Parts: sequence; structure tokens; C-alpha cells
Amino acid sequence: MNDALPPPHVPAGLDSIEAVHQGLEAAGYIASRQIATAVYIASHLQKPILVEGPAGVGKTELAKSVASWLQLPLIRMQCYEGLDESKALYEWKYGKQLLYTQILKDKISSVIGETDGLGAALNRLNDFGDIFFSHQFLEPRPLLRALETPGGAVLLIDEIDKSDQEFEAFLLEILSDYQVTIPEIGTVHALVPPIVLLTSNSTRDLGDALKRRCLHLHIGFPDEKLEAQIIASRVPGIDARLLKQLVSFVQQLRGLDLKKVPSVSETIDWAKVMVLLHTAVLDVDMVRNTLNVLLKFEADIEATNRQLAGLTHKARQDGGIAG
Repeated sequence: MNDALPPPHVPAGLDSIEAVHQGLEAAGYIASRQIATAVYIASHLQKPILVEGPAGVGKTELAKSVASWLQLPLIRMQCYEGLDESKALYEWKYGKQLLYTQILKDKISSVIGETDGLGAALNRLNDFGDIFFSHQFLEPRPLLRALETPGGAVLLIDEIDKSDQEFEAFLLEILSDYQVTIPEIGTVHALVPPIVLLTSNSTRDLGDALKRRCLHLHIGFPDEKLEAQIIASRVPGIDARLLKQLVSFVQQLRGLDLKKVPSVSETIDWAKVMVLLHTAVLDVDMVRNTLNVLLKFEADIEATNRQLAGLTHKARQDGGIAG
């Protein structure tokens, strides 16, 4: 651990891996043992977690659930190409600075007073110039807000792979020391280091320096048992046999050569649709009419339609439906 950091501040509830697992479940997030372990270790070592995996498997939801469970504010920064310091860290309140400049202009004679010489007058004005670049004129953005939140926060840096490499380099000080240097003010240290989660869909390779500062966690598609637990928690009251059929069908889809296989979030949406339509048993027509909920490309829908009878039949069998 970095010697510059204060002793670890571990929020209540992070006493054990099992406590993390139960806490996340209470917040509506069904976590694997690997996920619960990563959250436990990261909180005790004060390390960020870099969460990688396909879109829609619960990376962002993990950060939301940690914040909800620990009753900490969630501060989210959505990354994109061209994201820079002024949008991520801070910017100056230019309007307020201009207003105070006008006030100073109107009071210039009283500020300078009876000073002798130009040098003395400039020195006095310089003191006021420093005020314009003090904390009261600072507009904090997500990173600075996370460092300055008194009781700690959960900082979600979402889709870091969509940002530029220069922004990655900018993050290194924050991720290693939980501090940031603002030229006009100095170094701002976090009194309570935030719990930091970075997510990536792996659209580009991240730098080694960033990865070294983080614990790595990969969340892939869940197996049938875990996915059934997730759907049951998000769609209360769903019939058990229908649940088995849905999960079986989606698991089969992920084995096909598709441009984009359905994610967990899309399985949840499909389950909600089936409940909305009062479906008890999957049939070919019902599945065909709702495939657009699961699949986002017409080519994938067409490819699935060619195998729909066999996929649906197996899903019904796995759900205990004869015929």
C-alpha cells in the first residue's frame, strides 16, 4: 500500500467476503464469489477495481449496488473520446470571477488606498488576484467531488476504454494516491478515499500503468444457475418453469455465431416482456415476435429464425415442458 495514504477507512459491512456477498444481494445484485472477493479486497487495500467484460453483464450495476448497500453517494463519470480535465476534475466559475472583477474595478481606488508607487499598488492588487483562483471560485466535477466527499463515496469511472490515452495518464495520480494537484491551489487529498470502480468493454487496450494501479475483475456471461438467480431477483414472481425455459433459450443463443449475443440485461428485459404477455410456455411464434428484445441486429434475428424450432423445443424440454 502507498505510504502516503491514511490508514484504510473501511465502511461498515465489509467485514468478510460473505458479508459483501450478502450485502450486494440485499441491494438486488446477485454476485459470484469472485465479485464479492474483489470488492472485499479492494476496500481493504484501498485499490480501484477495473471491471472488464461484455456490455450488459452488470459492471455498472455493481458500482450502483455497492453504493446502495453501503449507503454512500454514487458519483458517476461517463467517459468519451475527448474527455478532459475541465469536465472530469474541475473548472473555474468564470461568471463569478467576472462579477467579482467588476466589483474590484468599481472599488479600485479604495483597494489601492494611499499606497506609494506602482509596485506597492500592484502588490495589493495581486493579493486580490489570488482570491479569484481560490476554492470558492472552483466548480468541482466528478473526480474532485469524489475526493472531497466528507464520508467517502463510490466513484464510477464508466467505460474508461472510450477515453483517450492522455486521460488515462491524468488519472494515475488519483488512482494511486487518492489526491490531485490543482496548479492554482495545490494538492487536494481525499480525507476518506472513495471506493473506485472503472468499467471497460475492452474496445481498446488499456495502458499498463493504469492496470497496475487496479485490481482486475472480469465479469463474463453467467452460467445457467447464476443467470436464473439474477432473473428471479429482478423479475419477482416469474414462474419457475418459464424461468428455466428463458434461461435455456438465451444460453443456447450465446453458443451461436451472432454479431452480438444477448447480455444479462437483455435477458431481464425479455423475462419482463414474457411476464407482461402472460406467457407460461415458450412457443415459436411468441419467441419470433419478441426476438428484437434479445437481439439488436437484423442479421442475428434472421440467423436465429432459421434455427428457432430446435432452440425453442430444447428450451421447453429444459423447463420440464413435454412436447
